[in-house]
Amino acid sequence: QVQLVESGGGLVQAGGSLRLSCAASGRTFRMYSMGWLRQAPGKEREFVAANSWGGANTYYVDVADSVKGRFTISRDNAKNTVYLQMNSLKPEDTAVYYCGASIGSRVHVAVEYDYWGQGTQVTVSS
Repeated sequence: QVQLVESGGGLVQAGGSLRLSCAASGRTFRMYSMGWLRQAPGKEREFVAANSWGGANTYYVDVADSVKGRFTISRDNAKNTVYLQMNSLKPEDTAVYYCGASIGSRVHVAVEYDYWGQGTQVTVSS
């Protein structure tokens, strides 16, 4: 069982930055693929970024086209934490951001995740 706790959301003006954190329980954090997905009102949960475990000490990073060049995902296995640095925020980035953990390597679809955090609200004003 893995428990995920997100933090760092809030209200920011367009062009601003936020850093989301997701702290995980468990001793096998390094073996999980970790992702950030977001869900705006009336929309499906969509992929934002992921840091996937490729075996041994190999990790792969993937970022959605809509946030590429603005958002960066990183992980610190010593702290069991994954981060999402969000720069140049736009009003269309407004959503609840969820951290997910996947035992497998498929991370682009919500159903592929095994565990979820409670979500953190990000609101970008124009």
